[in-house]
Amino acid sequence: MHHLRFRPRLAALLLPALSMPVLAQSSANIGGMVDIGVYRDAAKTWNVGTIQRSNLAFTGTEDLGGGLSAFFTLSTRFDLDTGALEDAPAKSKPFWHGESTVGVKGAFGSIKAGRALDALYANDWNFDPWYYFDRIASPAWDLWHYNYPSDPKANGGKAEYGRIDNALFYDSPVIGGFSLHVSGSPEKRDGDTRRPLGGALKYAAGPVTAMVSREKNSAGASDTFFGLKGRIGSLALMGAYDVSKTPDNTSKAKALTLGAQYTVGSWTLNGGWGQVDVDGVKAEKVLGTGVIYALSKRTSVYADLAHKKFVSDSANVYGVGVAHSF
Repeated sequence: MHHLRFRPRLAALLLPALSMPVLAQSSANIGGMVDIGVYRDAAKTWNVGTIQRSNLAFTGTEDLGGGLSAFFTLSTRFDLDTGALEDAPAKSKPFWHGESTVGVKGAFGSIKAGRALDALYANDWNFDPWYYFDRIASPAWDLWHYNYPSDPKANGGKAEYGRIDNALFYDSPVIGGFSLHVSGSPEKRDGDTRRPLGGALKYAAGPVTAMVSREKNSAGASDTFFGLKGRIGSLALMGAYDVSKTPDNTSKAKALTLGAQYTVGSWTLNGGWGQVDVDGVKAEKVLGTGVIYALSKRTSVYADLAHKKFVSDSANVYGVGVAHSF
């Protein structure tokens, strides 16, 4: 019966807090996306699993007054077909794989600390019709950043393409359509040759979006990215050029992608082409197409088809899926 004696003590602790005036407004939210499909991969194997991504995110903000607010993000990604963490245990990804940050924002922009997408990966999705999230048809998924893991040791010592640990992230306010995004870490772990640092300058105003980015990771690999997108009514045309180099420039990969997206009513049609040249050899070409039908604002069904040509082989990959955001 110890719980009966606990209740008066708990009430005594809570009543003063409840009687205090509210000094700040705060909110917390749960959101994410679940996605699953049936598809045939480049190894010519049939699968039931994630085609885009599935994630669960907890976010929150608190008004600090004076135009300042605090915020946090905790996000994990998982494979819906098994319920396991994404790619676990093969890539040893942490539980909060997607993001784990806390920060402050105001008129100066925002600054946060923790694990998150670096400046390059947080913005490059603008220049792919599939928003860099489709494992079947997106040329960007296969070709961009070929030699560039954002953090070579982020996942239990294994490479992470996208996020960096122990880092600081800054996003400027938008001025005249321009914004600056910077990511890096003051830490230098055992075996690191340098501290990671990267930046992206983005322009987004009216029908035009453009971006240039340059990064170096903790091992000395580098990535330079250019993206451009224009919109004419319901049609968006886009292209990207990416150059990634291994440490000491021992290997150089040059990727070029082109894409188009057309929306009419509840339908979205995507098309894309790309190729990557690695040390003078055309390592892969991708020609992809897809269609999405929105059943509602949160739920859609889709179909994807792509032809992928490698140095000595080729494959047709295709699949259908359903995605629901919440």
